[in-house]
Amino acid sequence: MEFLTDNLAPIMFGSLIFFLLSGFPVAFSLAANGILFALIGHELGLLDFVLLQAIPERIYGIMQNDTLLAIPFFTFMGIILQRSGMAEDLLESAGQLFGRVPGGLGYAVILVGALLAATTGVVAASVISMGLISLPVMMRYKYHYPTAAGLLTGAGSLAQIIPPSLVLIVLADVLSVSVKDAYTGALFPALMVVSFLLIYMFVLSIVKPSMVPPLPEDARTLRGSELYISILTAMLPPVILIFLVLGTIFIGWATPTEGGAMGAVGALLLSILRRRLTWDVVKGALDSTAKLSTFVMFILVGSSIFALSFRAINGDLWIEHLFSFIPGGEMGFVLFVSVIVFILGFFIDFFEIAFILMPLIGPVAQNMGIDMIWFLVLVGLNMSMSFLTPPFGFALFYLRSVAPKDDYQDAVTGENIHGMKTQEIYKGAIPFILIMLLSLTLIFLFPEIVTYNLDPPLDVDLDTISISLDGDSWADDTGGDGAGGESGGDNWGASDPWK
Repeated sequence: MEFLTDNLAPIMFGSLIFFLLSGFPVAFSLAANGILFALIGHELGLLDFVLLQAIPERIYGIMQNDTLLAIPFFTFMGIILQRSGMAEDLLESAGQLFGRVPGGLGYAVILVGALLAATTGVVAASVISMGLISLPVMMRYKYHYPTAAGLLTGAGSLAQIIPPSLVLIVLADVLSVSVKDAYTGALFPALMVVSFLLIYMFVLSIVKPSMVPPLPEDARTLRGSELYISILTAMLPPVILIFLVLGTIFIGWATPTEGGAMGAVGALLLSILRRRLTWDVVKGALDSTAKLSTFVMFILVGSSIFALSFRAINGDLWIEHLFSFIPGGEMGFVLFVSVIVFILGFFIDFFEIAFILMPLIGPVAQNMGIDMIWFLVLVGLNMSMSFLTPPFGFALFYLRSVAPKDDYQDAVTGENIHGMKTQEIYKGAIPFILIMLLSLTLIFLFPEIVTYNLDPPLDVDLDTISISLDGDSWADDTGGDGAGGESGGDNWGASDPWK
């Protein structure tokens, strides 16, 4: 019993890992572990059942969290845009513009992926849209299959680091920082990742041009003024939405939730103007949004119950004590957390990492004096790689769902096209994982990449603060003068505004 009492926190954490690896639903694993170990802790005298009365208040607090409303708004907006044809127009125009040079389709996919990320924030919408539109063209004109797969999944995963990313919203809420600051801090690192992807494409087009051939002359159907009109027309909707969402947030006209709401309305209006909004499109978008939002809320409720019980049995102290053994101070801690998040990304998705791991290590990072926005961006970029890491990378699954598995006859050229193997999709993700690791390393070594554009924290000396009421000063009860003019400071006098 003494051993159980002293080690209940690590046993509880190990039990959670066991249930997660067994395939039991995450939300129910969290809640069940929380309740089970609360009962055990009560029997061991570590906590009182009165503590569990906080569970309803925590659930109500989750339901009343305005920040989390941004998740269904951005999800709904992304799905509407996916089905309104905006991605199709962008890809076709960009493909025609860059298609004449080696790697042209790759440039188009990366740039369109970045634009879609800045308007939707949803990986599934980006990967599926670009996979359905660009992959057949790449396969038709002899693109290297792993490279094509890597481009589509890598560019699609940009939606998890370029604002308005769902990863940033969730992490900002869990780590109790401003979503606007998270967006501001992540903007330059996200542009840096896009630049690295374009540089990789440029180098590949020079070193191995046969892997990324240009479009043949007969495939470039738009020329001259017709091409530029098509590009401007295709660019207008995402530019409008980027301003509605990100522009209003950065200017300070709207909160992230309000920006998401305006983006959702804007996506609906654009779909109406394009005459592509049907009841089936709206119904499908609402259905997908409801499923994702319910999934998030259930995980949040489960993680809240788990965290309440875990802290009641001094699990937070165990975590802090555990990290105290890591050498290297702050940098050693951040490096260790980055490795843990990277490894977990192979097996579980970012929601689970955010809601299980971050509430445990976030307070430790804050107590160590680590800049929380820098820490958030590091973890966010790390989590975005979880969409690319085999065997459970979601971006890989999304592409697999739309990539042809079997050989087929191309409708344009009449040639027999070989299907894409799952191993080729996995292989194609490796260079893009390395690019993100390079970006992560630079951000780790040079925090200014994140913090350069943030407002400096206020440096306030609490010992110099004084309070004045109605022109009278008040001091503490250690002998200073009070508002009533008498020693002791607890006689406020007739002009006391608190009376």
